[in-house]
Amino acid sequence: MTVSTPYGIMPLIRLWENLLRITPTSMVKLSKRISPYFTSRGRHGFFILHMEAYYKNLIKSIGEDVNRPGLKETPQRAAKAFTYLTGGYKQDVRKVINNALFPSDNDEMIIVKDIELYSLCEHHLLPFFGKCHVGYLPNDKIIGLSKVARVVDIFSRRLQVQENLTRQIAETLMEQIGAKGIGVVIEARHLCMMMRGVEKQNSIMKTSCMLGLFRKESSTRAEFLSLIR
Repeated sequence: MTVSTPYGIMPLIRLWENLLRITPTSMVKLSKRISPYFTSRGRHGFFILHMEAYYKNLIKSIGEDVNRPGLKETPQRAAKAFTYLTGGYKQDVRKVINNALFPSDNDEMIIVKDIELYSLCEHHLLPFFGKCHVGYLPNDKIIGLSKVARVVDIFSRRLQVQENLTRQIAETLMEQIGAKGIGVVIEARHLCMMMRGVEKQNSIMKTSCMLGLFRKESSTRAEFLSLIR
């Protein structure tokens, strides 16, 4: 019988070899080692352990000593941090919004600006960060204020490029709110071109996505752009 895992058969073979060498003392140490993952991360514990092993090998590959005091716990911390920074993959937009849509006869533009945004560039796994501005024209209903920021977080906490991130936020909010139109603008600095490559420190990337009346009517678009300045 062949047993398959998301990572292949070798991890199972190594696990079996290690189990054969386990003593009562090492069992206690192992229990202490893995218990925090399952108390804090539930069923994702083994995935964090696997990620930790990759970080450990990565640090070794640059010639560092992973057992020195400053680095001994770094693989574990890095695995937990990366899990948090990519937590958007595990979130469901509908559950996050949680029916926070309310009837309203307001037909004026609603804007939430300067939403802090942190994401990871999918090309270099380096951060980009900045602000997101969202505006929409309601169509008999409005969305809870905090839900706009939460939608931004869902898609920014993934491996991204700014162009796609802007579009994903706009299309999702348009679908969930059923608005007459929506506009999203993101302004961000990218460490992949600040601390490496061309090393340009003062460049800011701006992207926009306009849907519905924001795309069709120049006056609506102009109003939105003027209000987020």
